[in-house]
Parts: sequence; structure tokens; C-alpha cells
Amino acid sequence: MTQPRLDVIAIGNAIIDVIGNCSDAQIEELGLVRGGMQLIDGDQARTLYDAMGPAREVSGGSAANTLAGLAALGAKCGFIGQVADDQLGEVFTHDIRAGGIEFEVPARAGETPTARCLIFVTADGQRTMNTFLGASHLLSADMVADETIAEAAVLYLEGYLWDPVEPRAAMRKAIAAARAAGRKIAFTPSESFIIDMHRGDFLSLIDDGLIDLLFCNETELATLTGLSSFEDGIAMLAAKVSVLVVTKGAEGAVALSGGERAQVAAQPIERVVDTTGAGDLFAAGFLYGHVCGKGLEESLKMGAICASEIISHYGARPECDLADFVAARM
Repeated sequence: MTQPRLDVIAIGNAIIDVIGNCSDAQIEELGLVRGGMQLIDGDQARTLYDAMGPAREVSGGSAANTLAGLAALGAKCGFIGQVADDQLGEVFTHDIRAGGIEFEVPARAGETPTARCLIFVTADGQRTMNTFLGASHLLSADMVADETIAEAAVLYLEGYLWDPVEPRAAMRKAIAAARAAGRKIAFTPSESFIIDMHRGDFLSLIDDGLIDLLFCNETELATLTGLSSFEDGIAMLAAKVSVLVVTKGAEGAVALSGGERAQVAAQPIERVVDTTGAGDLFAAGFLYGHVCGKGLEESLKMGAICASEIISHYGARPECDLADFVAARM
């Protein structure tokens, strides 16, 4: 087996997050599910954007956020995702490359615009996400080269992108390439509504031994396993994957691997500003510890520290020197 050139390569949505403050009353008026995530079409995207107050535009996408954290910590990373040949596509491309992440998928010409997620943030930092997938769901298997996947120690897959047919084929191709090259595969189902739509596929990937590292939160754990008991749920999945990581919000996180179990508390923070990307950056910290050969507890703590930085400000990309931030708190 050749030595990997990259630590992590990820496949995910290439999205621009549009983030604005709102009241609980506005969430209700717009008919949104507070704290949830829904897929919307172009018309809905325009309606919600018009209803927003002043907003910030920040490059996002779950897997891309995780890579941004990993790269900031010092990992060598690559991204596979689809943007359109438009202004937001240029913004995303610039941001991810400026973060030191390899991104070579060409922008797609045509009428379908770059994806965007309209995020309404209430006073307590809770985010309500409304995602227009745009060009991101047109990522084709042709954009995934076996040799590119084989260059990374870990292939990281974002569940949000499993729903569209073309990206799902691209991810299946990447899984086969990673397995053929003897690389590890990490997966996050992303959201319970995605699990509801593709639970059979996700369980098959797990049962077939195609997932080495599985990341989810406690709600997604219950949806995926069909078990209301947290302990029963983690016991079911830990027996099928090499590493299981489950986040529990303010209660911290737990990881299991080969009979070993570790748990950490959430990092203290003065004020939660925006929870967007908390799970993404937790995965970044844990994965960084993992590729560096750290143990479960140390990797969990790195994840918790990274998540605490993200929820202290708007947006899902680090706003400080993340490596220094983590080092000071380990």
C-alpha cells in the first residue's frame, strides 16, 4: 500500500451559507421548524431571502466545513463538490482554496446556480436551515477519480449529499476506490430527515463493513437504529464500525472503538452565538486527532474544543488560529 499524500478527502455539498438574525415569531410566521433543516426549491429560496434582514455570506457545506477545520489544524485535505460558474461559485472556490484545501472540480456552466443555505439564527444561537441544493446536487461520478481517492488516508462522506442520484453514484464510486486502496471511510448521516429517506442504504453501508468511522448526534443515532435507548443504540452500531462518535450537545460526546469507551464534557463557553457547524467542527477535531494517532479521549476533547470555537461566532468556519486555540485548551 502506498503512503497517502493527503490526510482526508471529502465529498459534500458546495454551499454558501447566508446567515441572518431573526425572532422566534418570524420563524413561526415563515412556517419554519425551529432548529430544523429543510430542502427548498429556487422559488422558496428567493422568498426566504427576501424575508431576511441584513445577512452574512460565508462559504459552508457540512463536509467542506469539516475540512476547513482540519486544514486549520494542520491536516492536508482535498474536497470534491460542485459549484456553478457564477459569483457564489467563485466565492466558494476562493474560500476553500485560500484555506489550503485542494479543490479541482471545474465550475459547471448552465442555468442551475451554486447552492446556498439560508440560516435564520434566533437569540439563543439556534439555527433554522433552509437549503437550496442548486448545482451541488449535479456532482457526477465523472468528477471522482479513483487515483484521487486513493491519495487520502481517510475518505469523508456527507449524508446530505446522498439524496440526489448523481452525487450518490459519485460517493459509491469513491467508496469502492477507497476500499480498493485500503483507505478508511468516515461517514456522517447529517440529519434525521436524510436518515428517514435513506435509512436502508445507510444501514447497508454499515452492515457491509464499508464504514470505518461513523459520526452522528444522539437524535440521528435514535433515527438510524430505531432504538429509543441511547445505550442500546450505541451498542448496536459500535459492534459494526471501527469507531463510533456520538455528540450530545451540551452534554458532550462519547466515542467507542474495539471495546474501549471514552466520554468528554462540552467545553465551557461564555455565550452561544450560532450553533451552525458545531457538529462539522467537532468531526474536524476528532478526525485530526485520529489521523495523528491520538486516543479516543484526546480526539474527543479536540472535537469539543473546535466546536466551542465555532458556536462563539456566526458562520461555520474558524475565525481564529484554530491550531493555537486547541493547543491552549488541551
